[in-house]
Amino acid sequence: MRSLPVLFVLAATARLCVAAPEIDPAEVQRAADLNVQALAAEHGESVPRDPQRAVALYCESARLGNSDAQYNLGWMYANGRGVARDDGQAAALFRLAAEKGHTQAANMLARVSGDHEALPECMSVRDELVKGAGGDELLVSDDPMRKRIIELVRRLAPDYQVDPRLALAVMATESNFNAQAQSPKKAQGLMQLIPETANRFNVRNSFDPVQNIKGGLAYLRWLLAYFEGDVDLTLAGYNAGEGAVDKYRGVPPYQETRAYVQRIRGVFRAATHPFDGRVTDPSPALADIARKRRM
Repeated sequence: MRSLPVLFVLAATARLCVAAPEIDPAEVQRAADLNVQALAAEHGESVPRDPQRAVALYCESARLGNSDAQYNLGWMYANGRGVARDDGQAAALFRLAAEKGHTQAANMLARVSGDHEALPECMSVRDELVKGAGGDELLVSDDPMRKRIIELVRRLAPDYQVDPRLALAVMATESNFNAQAQSPKKAQGLMQLIPETANRFNVRNSFDPVQNIKGGLAYLRWLLAYFEGDVDLTLAGYNAGEGAVDKYRGVPPYQETRAYVQRIRGVFRAATHPFDGRVTDPSPALADIARKRRM
């Protein structure tokens, strides 16, 4: 079993600060903490064993530059634990860690073949999601196009009783403020509405910024009411659908969804959000979810 070396947190902090002195020390510590949580989830130490959650935590820590997490995530990909085996992504992660002087990663890199640039999608850096707390930084921008989009969200969000910082954090993750974004699953526009969701909330043109933002805000308002203000469940529902949240009695065990929730919560840190109970009846799964969390 791989385990943390003695004084790991201090060593990791020192290593990262030397490599990238501009990194906020709080982010370095957060990366170290995430790696500790991931190790616990991977091995079932004091928490239920959960390889998928471990992968999501490792990936966020690795994205923040933690070399131990980069190595650990590479090991998960090399061995198909919590994710499908992918030697290319394993090699890319081992390369990152090895470049920081990680000896075990360098040894593994010599044994694994594949594209050394093929990093997992969850490693993509979005500056909007790694700064500060609360998401206030998303409310301003020097870019004229992005500034207009932010102003639209700030103007429209109160009509839907949605904190604009939550909406902007979702938008940054979904489309990176690209009004013409389109995914392979046909999700479209700023809030990446799939056709079914667009129809559900009366969006006729998903590439129209105003219509798309209104549709995304309407869905967030509905999800907040359905999950009674629980932000994690709301975000999971936005990514995977409320049906998946109900089915799994919590955030679904999908790597993409767990990484998505964690990424946005790294900016919008509030665990709960005000909601309007008149919008819809609450999820019938909430009682089971609450019991599951207490276990």
